[in-house]
Amino acid sequence: MSNTIPNVSNSLTRSASFQLVWLGIAATLGFALLMVLLSWASALTGSGTSTLNAIDAESGTLTLQLSTEPPQLDSTRATDSVSIMILGHVMEGLLRFDANNQLVPGVAERWEIREDGATFWLREDARWSDGLPVTAHDFSFAWHAALAPETASEYAFILYPLKNAEAINTGTLPGDALGVHAINDRVLEVEFEQPLAYFEELVAFPTYNPIREDFYRNRDGRYGADVEDLLYNGPFEMTVWVHGAHLRLEKNTDYWDRERVRLNVIDIPYFTTDTTAALNLFKDGQIAIVDYLGAEQLDEVLRQRWELLRFGDGSVWFLAFNFDSGRATSNWHLRKALQLVTDPSELVNRIIKLPGNLPGKSLFPVWLQGVNGFFRQEYPAPQIALDASAAREHLRLAMEELGLDEPPSLALLVDDTPGAGRQAEYFQNLYGTQLGIDIRIDRQIFKQRLAKMQNQDFDLATYGWGPDFADPLTFGELFASWNPNNNGRFSNQEYDQSVRLAQSSLDPHIRMNAFGRQQEILFEEVALIPNYERGRVYIKDRRLQGVVRRAVGPDPDFTNAYIVENP
Repeated sequence: MSNTIPNVSNSLTRSASFQLVWLGIAATLGFALLMVLLSWASALTGSGTSTLNAIDAESGTLTLQLSTEPPQLDSTRATDSVSIMILGHVMEGLLRFDANNQLVPGVAERWEIREDGATFWLREDARWSDGLPVTAHDFSFAWHAALAPETASEYAFILYPLKNAEAINTGTLPGDALGVHAINDRVLEVEFEQPLAYFEELVAFPTYNPIREDFYRNRDGRYGADVEDLLYNGPFEMTVWVHGAHLRLEKNTDYWDRERVRLNVIDIPYFTTDTTAALNLFKDGQIAIVDYLGAEQLDEVLRQRWELLRFGDGSVWFLAFNFDSGRATSNWHLRKALQLVTDPSELVNRIIKLPGNLPGKSLFPVWLQGVNGFFRQEYPAPQIALDASAAREHLRLAMEELGLDEPPSLALLVDDTPGAGRQAEYFQNLYGTQLGIDIRIDRQIFKQRLAKMQNQDFDLATYGWGPDFADPLTFGELFASWNPNNNGRFSNQEYDQSVRLAQSSLDPHIRMNAFGRQQEILFEEVALIPNYERGRVYIKDRRLQGVVRRAVGPDPDFTNAYIVENP
């Protein structure tokens, strides 16, 4: 998911082998005993909730809590994990992920990928929620809309593999030059800008979702703003959206694969970033899942003998810098000073204290595949040796270059959650104690934090990035100079050239060498400070079965979920 992620604690693996690798690494960090205890506690227990509102088997209703409401449900503009999760339930693209996290037919019943392009044949029974058919024209319109410069889509770059897409998005070619053609209602023809090895993964991403042109234009700029401003073609449709208070999804009877969908209602009447409040809702039988648990909640979970589950959500977390020339953080020596006193292992083991989190070493997480094995085994991350004395010398040089008589004061932008707050206070104390730098913590609700990052209104920011597709490029291109999600505006010509090479080559050795060089450049330029790769622990009512967790795609996925009265 891709996307910017709310830091609620501190989003499943693509295969069982990945999960074993992740947990094996976690065990080496000293979590093995805790894993055994958690598994033992889970094995002893039943559902852990009373039969109240969390699950209604008779009506097929599931009640949930979210950390925040979706900031943006216009698929041409959505960037965050919450919006992508909701879009994954109410919309469907050409392809989708199944219960085994494999790509399967969505609106497209079959497809053909060639070196120069692709053809998709749409199913005849795909329908919008008003009963009209989903057509190839709907995909063509949506992709044109996302690329239009006036849309200012932060995810327009994910459409750049389409012929002339980047030139259209940057205003150097007109929209009708796009290499996408609706041959008729059921055949979509796509031309590639250059050969690529991962297009099937891309079309499952929300920016590639269809939008019906007549409905979009009829909304007069409000498409995606409210229930009545959306038209749905996915397993569910939204029937209630009280902003900041309540979401309700109901089974879409016009969905072509409706027999697969066994839940009738997903009700979300609670929004809170407070994990203790969410835990109390679970304890009172009001919600079926607590998706984020902090270390302080684990004692209660063990005491109640609830089923506790865990997974690595594929995301990486790091400190992002603002590279604007007017900011102190644009100075390399200052960034280097911060890097040389930051210990991700201390952050993971002393502050986060949750099983499965790995100390951050790279923008590229451990689960990514390389040529013959895992990328990080083939291209180890550069080692950072902590050195407070060297850090203070870099700080002295930074102050000299910046014309300062004392260390600068820096604003650290974070979410308004307990986990994010603890991490921010850790950095505040660390940089104050080691370097005498005053860190001012700027706590914002998730939606506002996104806005401030997009406006470059920060010095430092805690930043999470989850994968949009299962390839190192989904991480590597984040720091390309043209990427709107590169909120700090890092720019390096060699880095950009390396990303272009990885985008265009079909040779796995050339591509992985390019990613290896990107990893080195990010370290050399101190473009970020890795913090951790996120592991999550959560609890779920045992009566709820079939929930799919994944690193790539909407997470959690309830489209295959079902209720059993006596688990």
